[in-house]
Amino acid sequence: MPEQAEEVRDGSRGGAGAVAPLGIFRSEVMKSLNIPRGVHRVLFKTLNTDRRLMHRREFASDFTGFKKDGAQWLVDNTDIKLVGIDYLSISAYVDAAPTHHILLKSREIVIVEGLNLDGIKPGKYTVHCLPLRMVGADGCPTRCILTA
Repeated sequence: MPEQAEEVRDGSRGGAGAVAPLGIFRSEVMKSLNIPRGVHRVLFKTLNTDRRLMHRREFASDFTGFKKDGAQWLVDNTDIKLVGIDYLSISAYVDAAPTHHILLKSREIVIVEGLNLDGIKPGKYTVHCLPLRMVGADGCPTRCILTA
């Protein structure tokens, strides 16, 4: 079943809705996205893609990511089972541990980080995630493929 790919700029989608400071997805921003119940997978294309952060050699600590209240909003108000983002962490740099804990512990939401979403338009896609099999690991490299 096709799922939603969201394009998010400066914490808002399509220039409408709540606007957050660069780098922060708070609960108000998540609410403005109107993610309907029944959607199980969401990929967030953010300013990280525009800034080409995944193509840089240096780590950028000012990347767009979630604060814990944004993650908690996803857990409490959606049926999300997988969330992906276009940089090395789904969590805002200053809020890493709490955000991951909320997503992983509360409902075991799968987190996919480091996605290359260049050229991907907002819309509905089928998401195929092909993880490298690693015994005893709590994370691993994964090839993700979108099909229309």
